[in-house]
Amino acid sequence: MSTPVEQIKERLGIADVVGSYLKLERAGSSLKAKCPFHNEKTPSFFVSPARGGYYCFGCQAKGDIFTFVQEFEGLDFIGALRVLAERAGVTLTKIDPKVKSEHARLYLCLEKATRFYEEALQNNSEAKAYIEGRGLTPKTIQEWRLGFVPNDWRQLFEHLLKEGFKPEEMGKVGLIKRAQTEGEAIKFYDTFRGRVMYPIRDSAGRVIAFSGRILPTLDDGKTGKYINSPETVLFSKSNTLYGFDKAKLIIRELDAAILVEGQMDLLMAHQAGYGNTVASSGTALTEEQLTRLKRLSENLLIAFDSDKAGLVASERAIRLALALGVNVKVISLREKDPADLILKEPGEWERAVKGAKHIIDFLLENLLHSAKEGRERALAIEKTLLPLLRLLPSSVEQSHFLKVIAEKSGLREEALWTAFKKIPTSFQGKEQQESPKASGTVRSNTLERRVFSVYFLAESRNDATLLGRVRGNLIRALGQELFDKKVKQYEALHDVLLLEAETLYGEGALGPNEEEELIRHLEEDHITRLLSGAMDALANAEREGRKDEANRLLNTCKELTQKLAGLKSARFLP
Repeated sequence: MSTPVEQIKERLGIADVVGSYLKLERAGSSLKAKCPFHNEKTPSFFVSPARGGYYCFGCQAKGDIFTFVQEFEGLDFIGALRVLAERAGVTLTKIDPKVKSEHARLYLCLEKATRFYEEALQNNSEAKAYIEGRGLTPKTIQEWRLGFVPNDWRQLFEHLLKEGFKPEEMGKVGLIKRAQTEGEAIKFYDTFRGRVMYPIRDSAGRVIAFSGRILPTLDDGKTGKYINSPETVLFSKSNTLYGFDKAKLIIRELDAAILVEGQMDLLMAHQAGYGNTVASSGTALTEEQLTRLKRLSENLLIAFDSDKAGLVASERAIRLALALGVNVKVISLREKDPADLILKEPGEWERAVKGAKHIIDFLLENLLHSAKEGRERALAIEKTLLPLLRLLPSSVEQSHFLKVIAEKSGLREEALWTAFKKIPTSFQGKEQQESPKASGTVRSNTLERRVFSVYFLAESRNDATLLGRVRGNLIRALGQELFDKKVKQYEALHDVLLLEAETLYGEGALGPNEEEELIRHLEEDHITRLLSGAMDALANAEREGRKDEANRLLNTCKELTQKLAGLKSARFLP
């Protein structure tokens, strides 16, 4: 019987998978698109159905359906496997949550905690009444796996101990804290107490953290209304968006994302039929989060709370989004937050979404209503609107809005242009996206993990032939010194990588062609990094007049360029 991985590959081709995220165009026997891993105007990202892989000639992104989903959605291999298995209709019967992988144990610990919270909610009428009073239906509560944790110091801790988990494991995923004691036995207590629990999931739907809302009757004003899990090995706040796992494909289908601030805002939006909604969970929006959204759609509708904190969060999100080239619109709200509006006036929410205005139009309208005419209005426009216009990547769009501002404000367009040109350009976020090196480390790590997982697999099977071949190819590609360094580095992930390899290849092994392809990928990335370093050193040597060193470095650059060209010539061409 074929393995789950083989079944997935039989049912899903590379064009099917990549095409569900990107708009592909035919280019001979291949397909092409704009690369999702760096900004570009001309497509350099090619997909080869015959080879079952993809390659970007701009930033060297490369791999198969698994590496694509890993990199696009920010997942590990098992997470990508879950995503693709669900899409292909394949049951992952061979994934044992109690395998030796430490990460698998941590995911299971969070899953057990989620079930504990879910059961506790069903047994607490006050918590259920609060949630339902906010407008959530039993179906939504079940689908999003909402829960409750009793106002007790050690209930979850004791429960997980009975389930066989160690305090160290609970601590690593932020479920418990260690009490400050002197001269006594170590004591632990639950991180969350007396709170409605919202599980936060990764792109594959696995619980990786929690957000807890204090039950109103327990709110003494001394603790935060909401508290979130701390950063852990599984949870990165800067990369995670609440609801992304359920919203991602709908965002791609509708070509637009709605961004709200809190969990309840998101749940009410989804319940009302707006499945393309994600939430920042009350934390400052990051460039990483916006980049994930932009890969799915360049259209973003922001609906943050109308209070002061919400407006500040909106301003930061807007600046980041505009710098990344995202088309930003604002959903204007009369109520404090989207959840209240959807509950009280669902029709008004629908009208607000349909009537969302471009950020410049929205701010101009508000400014014209609030600022006095004359000098005060002119200065407000110069201070508020023109810096945002400077962030727009399109000069045509800038020209359009300057004309609109002049017409509606009564200011001379020439004066606006003069003030606009004095504003320094600031495209920090956009520059990072445009750089082909921006996510190179992530891609390189994905490839390295795959290769070294095969290396550890050969070791575990005592397969001297496979081990010798892989070792030899790695030493050839990286050199003995770097190879030894990488083996030591990945030894810390030995069990995790072994699990990935066993899941990927089952009882068999990768074919010679796939092994050769992986090594070539890795060698190409290594030479690219060497060439980049040599070119920087050459520029410095020439600038400082060190002619002999410059000549040596020039020859090195030529040799590396020729070697890189030889590797790239083996690639499928458009």
